[in-house]
Amino acid sequence: RKNTKRVPSFRKLLRTSQIKLDNKLKNKQYKQKSAAKKYRKEQKKLREAVRDAISRKPFPLEECKKKQAAKKWEEKEEEDALPLDMMDEDDLKLMEDLAQKASFLTRDLSSNEPVHVKKRKHESVIEKYEKVPRRLQTEPEKELIHLLPIKDKSGIIPQAVEKPVLNVAHDEEEDTEDMEEAEDFNEEPLPVLTPEEMAAQRRQKLQERKMHIAALASAILSEPDSNMKKLKELRAMLMEQDPNVAVIVRKLVMVSLMEIFKDIAPSYKIRPLTEAEKATKVKKETQKLREFEEGLVSQYKFYLENLEQTIKDWKQRKLKKSNVISLKAYKGLAEVAVKCLCELLVALPHFNFHNNIIVLIVPLMNDPSKMISELCVEAVKKLFKQDKLGYASLGVVKVISGLVRGRNYDVRPEVLKVFLHLRIKEVELQKDSEDIAPKKKFMTYKEKRKNLSRMQRKWKKAEEKLERELLEAEASESKAKKLKLHTETLNIVFVTYFRILKKAQKSPLLPAVLEGLAKFAHLINVEFFDDLLVVLHSLIASGDLSYRESLHCILSAFHILSGQGDVLNIDPMKFYTHLYKTLFSLHAGGTNEDMGIVLQCLDVMFAKRRKQVSQQRALAFLKRLSILALHVLPNSSVGILATNRVFMQTFPRMDLLLDNDSQGSGVYLPELDEPEHCNAQNTALWELHLLQRHYHPIVQKFASHLIAGAPTEGSGALPLDLSQRSATELFETYCMKGMTFNPPVASVTPRRKDTFSQMDSFVDEELNKQLQQHSRETVAHKPLDFAKHLKESSLA
Repeated sequence: RKNTKRVPSFRKLLRTSQIKLDNKLKNKQYKQKSAAKKYRKEQKKLREAVRDAISRKPFPLEECKKKQAAKKWEEKEEEDALPLDMMDEDDLKLMEDLAQKASFLTRDLSSNEPVHVKKRKHESVIEKYEKVPRRLQTEPEKELIHLLPIKDKSGIIPQAVEKPVLNVAHDEEEDTEDMEEAEDFNEEPLPVLTPEEMAAQRRQKLQERKMHIAALASAILSEPDSNMKKLKELRAMLMEQDPNVAVIVRKLVMVSLMEIFKDIAPSYKIRPLTEAEKATKVKKETQKLREFEEGLVSQYKFYLENLEQTIKDWKQRKLKKSNVISLKAYKGLAEVAVKCLCELLVALPHFNFHNNIIVLIVPLMNDPSKMISELCVEAVKKLFKQDKLGYASLGVVKVISGLVRGRNYDVRPEVLKVFLHLRIKEVELQKDSEDIAPKKKFMTYKEKRKNLSRMQRKWKKAEEKLERELLEAEASESKAKKLKLHTETLNIVFVTYFRILKKAQKSPLLPAVLEGLAKFAHLINVEFFDDLLVVLHSLIASGDLSYRESLHCILSAFHILSGQGDVLNIDPMKFYTHLYKTLFSLHAGGTNEDMGIVLQCLDVMFAKRRKQVSQQRALAFLKRLSILALHVLPNSSVGILATNRVFMQTFPRMDLLLDNDSQGSGVYLPELDEPEHCNAQNTALWELHLLQRHYHPIVQKFASHLIAGAPTEGSGALPLDLSQRSATELFETYCMKGMTFNPPVASVTPRRKDTFSQMDSFVDEELNKQLQQHSRETVAHKPLDFAKHLKESSLA
């Protein structure tokens, strides 16, 4: 029957609804399934019919009789047969001729039937089964694939084929043979190389790896979007297995990947896509960007995990199974890994996994290895200095606080000293907000008149006004964010400081805590001032602190009192007394470096609180500081004399010490540690005359200036470069850490020595004649008689 159904046209398909098309597709699939099911049923029935036909086939009785007759004839034939040695030559020749015929060759040699016996057409099934060779139980049964049967006159003949089985044993034998051959090949001795040849071979390998790294890196930097596979290939080189070049190659790959990520990382944090975003269709460019960002974050994560694993292996002294790198080489690898992490910490504070890097770096600040500890401390300091908003600083401070508390305050002081580099005290919010807010360029009046119509100018003016308001709102929002972050950061810092003051007063962290309090004391809440001052005074009075720690206590106390603490009615006389007592602990040795803290204390205690300081106290400090200037290095002397200049210009009647006449009753008591009762008005600054002859020219200038009464104008005034600097700046400027003289000594041309013709030109003429005469006379040397002299002395 001819199929009259036509294929629907395209126009008709357009008119057909989607539901109808779906139904048609389902019907078609259902028909295909039912046809397949029907075919399987027919095949099953056919196989069953074949099995029944084989089992029900009748066996004729004549077969058994013929078989018995054949057996009897065979036995008779065997009895009549003669051995070869009893046969005639003609019979043997006849047998040889028969052997060359095809009928003899094609004969079934396993049977004893004579050649002329015709093959029976109907052999019994039992006889066929008996001819099949027996199989061992261990041999697996062969599977049969049943084919379509063949039908002839005798009936249905089933057809089957054995399923081909792979010869696994044979393949295994071949594999073992190949392995044995390979082992035999490996057992052959390798050529012995000389040290020079080995070094040359290593240099060649290393050069090849360097070229490969350079090629991959340049390709990635040129087109990072389309070269994520090369980035993966470069990262795979971190697992270099060649023991000759493994260490150097891994170090090079670490540094190369670090520089690549610094260059190709975007200036924003990449967030994972939601399921809805993944399901929506986007442009090709957007899809390409998404794939690049996903691949970049993935490779960056794997890279950081490799660096972390390298550091952990070095920490745990864990040797890998491959044994490619020795334990000694792991330290060098770990140092490079830490350097890379420090660079990424500073360079990519906005990118993904920054908090993970912080968690890795901060515990290494307390590492026993000095090099690794210093690397991490410097990285955190840089991060604090360049962090404008404060997100990264807050994360680092949280981790440091947890580390100090978790280690029970048993950490290195450098870990807490990094708090001193926070940008909280010196941050200028206005300046930073200007840096952060986007700068919008507005059109000038002339440009508007030239390019725009009247109506456009009106709209432009309103638009610019709105944009200015938006920018101001954005800047104020960033200010509020920054203040909030700074407040939270400071709270964590002060909580850490107060815990140490309360629980670990004898800890080596105390100097760092006192130094931090001295810096951030003006930001502490007024409610804590009384308690904090009591704690600081008790620390000083206990006598357990060193002079440096006590100086930090004094500085912290006066920072508190100089800020919001002005409203408190607290007399800090005990802090003045302690500083007056501590001044003579400084000298030209190792304590000379602490003069900077003393100068800061003096500035806060006198210059900023001049109304609360008495004249007797100022005179006593002026005299003791002048004595101290004789015992310290030149840079400290310059700082002290600059402080004395501030004293003489700030407090009245300081010129009393420039006069020899005594004022009032009493004698100056330099050994007394009470500045109010040492009668400093009855002494003079005689030390300035000694300092006027100092070998350092700046010390000479300051001493001469103070002897003249510290005038601001005239011949005795200081030059501007010295008068406009503070005492602390002068102390740091003329520091002698570099073991060089500052200012440098001017080169002086040596004088030409006068040459004298006669060496005795200065000797008198008469004396010269007597000397010559005495030298001409021969002097007789008599032997010395000690016994005679001893007798004379005893008699006397």
